[in-house]
Amino acid sequence: MKIYLNGELVNKEDAMVSVFDHGLLYGDGVFEGIRLYDGCVFKLDEHLERLEYSAKAILLDLPLSRQEIADAVCQTCRANNLSNGYVRLVVTRGVGHLGLTPDGCGPPSVIIIADDIQLYPEELYEKGLKIISVPTRRINASALPPAVKSLNYLNNILAKIEAKKVGFQEALMLNDKGEIAECTGDNVFVLSKGVLYTPPLDAGSLRGITRATVMDIAKDLEVPCLEQALTRYDLWTAEECFLTGTAAEVIPCVEVDHRTVGDGEPGAVTKSFISKFREKVCIDGVKL
Repeated sequence: MKIYLNGELVNKEDAMVSVFDHGLLYGDGVFEGIRLYDGCVFKLDEHLERLEYSAKAILLDLPLSRQEIADAVCQTCRANNLSNGYVRLVVTRGVGHLGLTPDGCGPPSVIIIADDIQLYPEELYEKGLKIISVPTRRINASALPPAVKSLNYLNNILAKIEAKKVGFQEALMLNDKGEIAECTGDNVFVLSKGVLYTPPLDAGSLRGITRATVMDIAKDLEVPCLEQALTRYDLWTAEECFLTGTAAEVIPCVEVDHRTVGDGEPGAVTKSFISKFREKVCIDGVKL
């Protein structure tokens, strides 16, 4: 496997960063997860725009232009002979000292990993996923804006561990108001009385690329879609529920907190969104 590291393609075994890199020491950096479908990088420009916004929000100057990063992503995929897979694009603050201040850090490190991925077993896309709400709350949006896709994912990791400890693959995270924020790496949608709802960004939800794609699909399918604060009750009583994310794509959810969603099977509307999403992935992409 070849890894892109600061302008060079190096073997996986040789891809190393300094122990003084602030990305390692403090989670000081940003990243994007991007999908590759049949030789097309899905929504690459949207991902790179979000990367730029995240970097700007944390006062990190990207060392490459958007086009240079796009070229590097495609180059890395080609070097690994991938036509389908997952790309992890990481930019760290770079090498610094042991203090918190980033003064003296740099230049930023750019790392691109392109590999295969399967977040959930295929059977869960057919039968549906079961999730559970956990004690760990989503970080308050006023403390760290959820639009910033930073390297510090400890909040999400703790929630994932709590779910795994009680036999679930995914955790539902609430914000400090007790409202639904998101899952550990996926946005949440529910269908109720023919209307699709998803938590607003200020509830602690990531500005998901797949989330936005699903909202566009809702227009195509003429399904009303609203951003609205949701509680666990709204998921418990929903007709259908599904999660969205770059790695997860669109996956049905059939149980929340031991309550069956709908009839316990992936619903017709959810299936239509899955089908439409899979049609889109090779249309809205950049060819390698």
